[in-house]
Amino acid sequence: MAEETTENAEQTTATPQAPAERQEVVAPKERRQRARASKALKTKAGAARTAEERHADRLTTRAKKAKERRLGRVKAKAKATHEGSAATPPRERAPGTQKIRQGVVVSDKADKTITVRIDTARRHRRYEKIVRTSRTIHAHDETNDAHIGDTVAVREARPLSRTKRWRLVEVVQRAK
Repeated sequence: MAEETTENAEQTTATPQAPAERQEVVAPKERRQRARASKALKTKAGAARTAEERHADRLTTRAKKAKERRLGRVKAKAKATHEGSAATPPRERAPGTQKIRQGVVVSDKADKTITVRIDTARRHRRYEKIVRTSRTIHAHDETNDAHIGDTVAVREARPLSRTKRWRLVEVVQRAK
């Protein structure tokens, strides 16, 4: 019986079913280098390219991509002008003229200064929902004419203090 087991063991070791080929273990960095080398050999039928040839290829691909970008910009511009024709055009003003804004006075406690809330409503670019925002500014009111709740017009001015950059133009509507 002992002889049979030794014979079976010898048969299994003597006749391997599939000889396992020993694969070479290669580091990832080495694998990448070999892949690049084989790719370089495939180009130009195995001949190495010169720096001038590589530069010329790079210039042609860059020119091709630039042409695609230009076409894309032209299409986007045409689309924007087509869609923007229905929208109201932006307010334009001559360079050097001061901005004029209209808002509501929320505080007149400081001497010769009013705090004005300017409300803006605009359409969101993507969602096209009306988004309402407000900001407060400090404006110079020389005669202490405006009071809380008044609707006033203010214009841009040189810096008058750390926070004041606007002047009162007129009181458009008095608070009731």
